[in-house]
Amino acid sequence: MDTATPSLEIINDTKVERMNLMNAINDALSIALKTDPSSILFGQDVAFGGVFRCTQGLQDKFGPDRVFNTPLSENGIAGLAVGYSSMSGGTAIGEIQFADYIFPAFDQIVNEMSKFRYRSGNQWNCGGVTIRTPCGAVGHGGHYHSQSPEAFLSHVPGIKVVMPRGPKPAKGLLLASIRSKDPVLFLEPKALYRASVEDVPVEDYEVELGKAEIMRQGSDVTVVGWGGHLRVLEDSCNLAMEKDGISCELIDLQTIVPWDVECVTKSVNKTGKLVVSHEAPVSSGFGAEVVATIQSQCFYSLESPIRRVCGYDTPFPLIFEKQYIPDKLKNYEAIKEAFFDSFGKE
Repeated sequence: MDTATPSLEIINDTKVERMNLMNAINDALSIALKTDPSSILFGQDVAFGGVFRCTQGLQDKFGPDRVFNTPLSENGIAGLAVGYSSMSGGTAIGEIQFADYIFPAFDQIVNEMSKFRYRSGNQWNCGGVTIRTPCGAVGHGGHYHSQSPEAFLSHVPGIKVVMPRGPKPAKGLLLASIRSKDPVLFLEPKALYRASVEDVPVEDYEVELGKAEIMRQGSDVTVVGWGGHLRVLEDSCNLAMEKDGISCELIDLQTIVPWDVECVTKSVNKTGKLVVSHEAPVSSGFGAEVVATIQSQCFYSLESPIRRVCGYDTPFPLIFEKQYIPDKLKNYEAIKEAFFDSFGKE
């Protein structure tokens, strides 16, 4: 397996290993398959590791009956997951090779997976379903390999939507997703597979779904994001402190559905200002849901208009990707505007 740095250390009495995001995903899948004999892993090319090698070596460990390839049929992959989990009560882990191609699977996701429990009056469900898929900008993906579809998925009651920012939370979030009693769409920022490296506990652990994480404490502006975009926002927050002394509180939602309203509300009531940023297009992006909720919850605490810094309402461009992405400087400008506009409020 392609490892980041194959060294084992003990930090605060916890055994950790340097892993990139791909390693962490692979490790979580291995633990899930080992601890749950009913679990199966499948999708296009997963038997030899998949296009990003996240499933490499797992068929050798667990055999072709539990880790196997499927035809190139996204609707079929989702349908197999729904059927296996609902009919046998087993745990189905499907992979859609790119999030851009999850749309052919929408019939199964929207009309079957999300509604099984509701339409049966809770007599049966397909809660043992997790669909993994790589998402987001990668530097050269163009309009068919760069999209972030979390806003589409967030509109469907009955499923959870998760997007990790790095290896350590990814392992815990994926294990929690696989063991969830609700179906989960797990979006993996593909640009981080080998770029993001952290000390990851080697033990079996979970990160609670529906809980945001405050990555850095701050007093002046709340900044909210998710997934690989947190790298950009972290740089923007650093720049705001270095150049203007603006203290940003940076929040990673981690779970898009259900998102942690309480965490963000508490932060904005403290700072009085909010910047929300994501790669997906601005119109009807999930940032709009965050803005609408916080505008209602924190109306009397807001000291300046909420800012959204997002992708444009165009197909994701190839040669103009750098202009399309809401980069460090765009977010830095939004943080400055949110902060300095507050001085004009009487």
